[in-house]
Amino acid sequence: MNNQVRYYKPFISPLDPCPPIKVKSFSMPPQLFITFQPPNLPQFSPHEALRYGTLWPMLYSPYDPKNDRQEEGD
Repeated sequence: MNNQVRYYKPFISPLDPCPPIKVKSFSMPPQLFITFQPPNLPQFSPHEALRYGTLWPMLYSPYDPKNDRQEEGD
């Protein structure tokens, strides 16, 4: 499980004509929790950095639209 994904339960109106989505999710980017760049951060190799889209592993945020960000509804 990805700890960067948060879930919440939105308000469901009894007058809403659409079927309700009971649990929604959103992604929290890791750069929100870093106030400044610490010295000597570990780095990906150039090939890995291009693959992951960032040079620093602590700023990597995976995107999996099928599993983590799937919104559940009944």
